[in-house]
Amino acid sequence: MTVDDAARPWWRDAVVYQIYIRSFADGDGDGIGDIAGVRSRLPYLRDLGVDAVWINPWFPSPMADGGYDVADYRDIDPLFGTLADADALIAEAHGLGLRVLLDIVPNHTSDRHPWFVDALAAGRGSPERLRYLFREGRGRGGSEPPTDWESVFGGPAWTRVLEPDGLPGQWYLHLFAPEQPDLDWSHPEVRAEFEAILRFWYERGADGFRIDVAHGLVKDPAFPDLGPRLRAPRAGDPRPHPHWDQDGVHDIYRRWRAVADAYGERPFVAEVFVSHPERLARFVRPGELHTAFDFRFLKAGWEPNRLREAIDDGLRALEPVGAPATWVLSNHDQVRHVTRLGRAAATAPEAVLPLGPAGTTLPVTGPSDLALGRRRARAAVLLMLALPGSAYLYQGEELGLEEVLDLPDELLQDPAWMRSGHTIRGRDGCRIPLPWTDGASPFGFGPPGSEPWLPQPAGWGALSVAAQTGDPGSMLELYRSALRLRREHPGFRSDGMTWLDAPDGVLRFQRGDGLEVVVNVTADDVRLDPGGHRVLLASVPLDSEGDVLPGDAAVWLG
Repeated sequence: MTVDDAARPWWRDAVVYQIYIRSFADGDGDGIGDIAGVRSRLPYLRDLGVDAVWINPWFPSPMADGGYDVADYRDIDPLFGTLADADALIAEAHGLGLRVLLDIVPNHTSDRHPWFVDALAAGRGSPERLRYLFREGRGRGGSEPPTDWESVFGGPAWTRVLEPDGLPGQWYLHLFAPEQPDLDWSHPEVRAEFEAILRFWYERGADGFRIDVAHGLVKDPAFPDLGPRLRAPRAGDPRPHPHWDQDGVHDIYRRWRAVADAYGERPFVAEVFVSHPERLARFVRPGELHTAFDFRFLKAGWEPNRLREAIDDGLRALEPVGAPATWVLSNHDQVRHVTRLGRAAATAPEAVLPLGPAGTTLPVTGPSDLALGRRRARAAVLLMLALPGSAYLYQGEELGLEEVLDLPDELLQDPAWMRSGHTIRGRDGCRIPLPWTDGASPFGFGPPGSEPWLPQPAGWGALSVAAQTGDPGSMLELYRSALRLRREHPGFRSDGMTWLDAPDGVLRFQRGDGLEVVVNVTADDVRLDPGGHRVLLASVPLDSEGDVLPGDAAVWLG
């Protein structure tokens, strides 16, 4: 079925480009990306062919966790610019036909947020402390944490405070870093505040929000110990997790949806880690959120059965609630997929990519074949962009950037590095500033002579936007061609897909009328029967007859 374009909400099929603002483009030469840098590159994003941008948090923050520790939700951090700069960016993006999604962080604030500062000063039993999750400790004199819960970044999820009288007192919950105290979402003032924050940014032109840790806002009021349960939801575990995916989150999001609906088509996309696809579908039921990332696809690696299972399970779970799927290959929390797909574990049938902070994938032992990883990444993006639903691209993936695994220890900034006792290097390797021009660092990220906040590999000039533009064999031009075809071909606007017969290790399906997709998830050539279709786009050059699809390659036929 194909929905009339005029009646189809834009977000159901949107391709959204994620901007990690610190690393996108530096407009003032201080080595840190900013709003001025983003504004200067908006024409690039328009020409790339995306529909919208998602900007990681740009609010005032002490930057204990890269901006995900927010001190003020209604302003812009001076590192990035001003509110006037943000208004100008949104207006200029709209003028270029791009929508702007912001990143809201509702599970926790910064410990520098005025609410938390007041809570520490007010002491036990005060109204100020009721906005957060303060509890008395266990053991003699309350010296032990209230529960055995663990921080996502390592160590206990509780920190004890000194009371106004200078003595050790209550503990507060922080599922992430100690600088990120969790809010108590049973408090009506917390709920009202965030609804007001949504309205503040809608009034300034924001087109929607990505919701950080959307599954974590509500905690079991009994605060039971985890015991043998894992710290993250586990597939098939029938026991509810005490602080992830509690049913109470859905009332919050029904209220948020009502706020969004008052402003028209202002969609939410949720970061949700759950035990199975049916739990994910609950977040996008009618009257709740619009979309939610399906991370099973990201974690499937390069193994045909896992890929097909992730696609089928995701679509099957979402169909009863009428929500579109939301696909992604990389983001600011994940090892870049060029590196992941170049590792031997990517093809292991039983492999489950290991998880680190906040559900991040961690590099497995052994080297990565980056040439192979880029070849598979070219095929993977044609697979992802051909699936029904929306897709999110992480900045730099269109250039084929790899994970930087050799950053000097002294430059690592991810809180997981410190909290894990220097055993988990964290996510800095996927957050390296982008190369825009060839030559030498900063490769156009900032003015000549400026020093990016994280060092760029010397070879990245060959992967820069300037080096790849106009090269028909480059990753960048593949993305540009794929996004143009996705926008122009009516087959991509159908709501479903039909699997077709194919050899083992090959994924073949049909979208709408006259569009077929073939992905060879093996190392061997396979015979390709175009069936009267012509080749629209291939991830690698095909032979003159067009009837053989090489290994680790994909083709669109129409």
